This record gives sequence, structure tokens and C-alpha cells, in this order.
Amino acid sequence: MTRAAILRWPDPRLSKVCAPATPGPDVANLARDLFETMYAAPGRGLAAPQIGVLLRVFVMDVTWKEGTPRPWVCINPELRLEGDVVSSTEGCLSIPGLTTDVARKTRAVMSYTDLAGRHQRVTLTGAEAICAQHEADHLDGIVTFDRLSAPDRMRAVSDYEALP
Repeated sequence: MTRAAILRWPDPRLSKVCAPATPGPDVANLARDLFETMYAAPGRGLAAPQIGVLLRVFVMDVTWKEGTPRPWVCINPELRLEGDVVSSTEGCLSIPGLTTDVARKTRAVMSYTDLAGRHQRVTLTGAEAICAQHEADHLDGIVTFDRLSAPDRMRAVSDYEALP
């Protein structure tokens, strides 16, 4: 396994819409690289474009830091968002050192393909729903800054650019 370098905003690859992925050995290797990089960062989710691979793949494990790993590999995910909108603080491995409050739905019904090529469907709530929405955004070229109002975005970008 290889720990990949995480792209930092404003790398233009983070603004690209990713191509569909086909399960197989290459995607399995990509998933291993994503997990190794995510855990080392240490993060709770990581999308392929964040390491420069413009494919619709992300990994997440929102509970590993609490000692209960639940890793997911999501290939070509599609989300149907439901429930109330809540604002919560999010960090992003491609925007290190800065968190922002992002409004997201409380439930996500996610359809995706797993590493074995099987189609899956799951209803996510809480941190898993938020993480899946965040990572799916990356596959569409969206970062947390893009989810902010214009004044909040200007303030957040300014804060980020001022970081050492």
C-alpha cells in the first residue's frame, strides 16, 4: 500500500467532476491507498479526487477514532437526501487547519457499488450521512467553501489563506 499525498485547495483537480469507476483490481488498490492515506491523516473520509484520481470512489470510516471501525468503500455513489437540514462543523483534509459550519440534510439514502461489484443501498444518519454527503461532493468537484454563503466563503477563504 502507498500513502498518497492529499491535494490542497485550490488545486484545480478538486473542482473537477469525476468519471464513473469500474470495480476491479485497480479500484481495490485505489481503495487501499485511500484508507491508508485517510487513517494516517487522520480523517474520517477521503475521496479519490483528493489524491488526484478523478474517479467516483470514496472511502469513509466515521467511528474508527472511537475504537469501532466501520470502513466503507463507495463506488459510483448516488445520494437521495432526506430529513431536516442541520448545520455542523466540518473539516476537510484538502483544506487543513480550517473548519466551517456546513448545512446538510440529516439522512441520506445512498446507492453504490461495493468492491465486489454488488449494488448496495443503505440509509445513513448522523455522522455517516454528513460524511457521505461531504465525500460525494468531492466527486462532483465541490468543496466545503462552495457550500457557504458568499460572505461566509470570503471570510473562510481569507482565514485559510492566512494560515501558516
